[in-house]
Amino acid sequence: MANFNDLNPFAKRETHSSTSITTYKVLTLLSWILSVTTTVYYDFESPHDGHLIRRTIWGQNYAHPSGFTQNATITSIYWLVLFILQLAYIGHLFSNNSAQVNAAASVGSHYIFNNLLHFGWVMLFVRSHFIWSEILLIINFINLTSLYFRHNAYPRGIHMPAVSGPLAWTFVALYWNGAIMVPAQHSFVARIFANVFIWSILVYGMFFIIIYKDYTMGFNLSVLSASLGVAQFFDRVIAFQWIFAFTIMAVLFVFTVVVAVPAWTGKEVSWGTRQTQPDAERAPLLGDN
Repeated sequence: MANFNDLNPFAKRETHSSTSITTYKVLTLLSWILSVTTTVYYDFESPHDGHLIRRTIWGQNYAHPSGFTQNATITSIYWLVLFILQLAYIGHLFSNNSAQVNAAASVGSHYIFNNLLHFGWVMLFVRSHFIWSEILLIINFINLTSLYFRHNAYPRGIHMPAVSGPLAWTFVALYWNGAIMVPAQHSFVARIFANVFIWSILVYGMFFIIIYKDYTMGFNLSVLSASLGVAQFFDRVIAFQWIFAFTIMAVLFVFTVVVAVPAWTGKEVSWGTRQTQPDAERAPLLGDN
């Protein structure tokens, strides 16, 4: 078992060798460049190969309107900010602070895998291979969920760009891609299902806010809910979906602020069950970079 853990790149480690740190530096930066360039390119250009219908990312979004269609502007801003924050995360690997280097390296394998899966998802999505792109999203959701539950106590400069940001997006993208994948996305039955499943975004976000006091997940999901709400409003004004989306956005944002403000002032919110002090394991998430 010890030998397996030594070979397993996803094994939880407190410290890393200089060789491992160098490997993480190279692979993390290269996978980030791959993810960014692919996403930006297919935001504006359609693929020129393949046998199915080929469109840009947002061309696919609007060509297949559904109850989970996103607003291109808001979601693009989300990804732009996330990519910039991820570059800052990569900078932790080059820090002179050994604690920051080891923390950044601890999430490195999952983050690199996330970038590779995101690259694969974009390549399949723009070429209309929606079933395969959904499978990659499911794999990445498992990857990022495992990362979150094993490494949720690192500083915000690591947690937000490498963990909660990609996880929030992947959760919403599962519904977005899944709605495109099924036929008759704009049918009455599909709309009813969308009206029901959209509330899972609220449940999912509240889980992390209440259990982990993670306001970054609440904020990420509130932004993506806003994107969904704007797109649904312009698609169909007389409908429940945009109302539900904005309601979810508002609730998540309010609870995000309720948790974030005390965290920034060095306190912790008590939900009325028991008063707890931030323990040593969770304190870094509440602290600064």
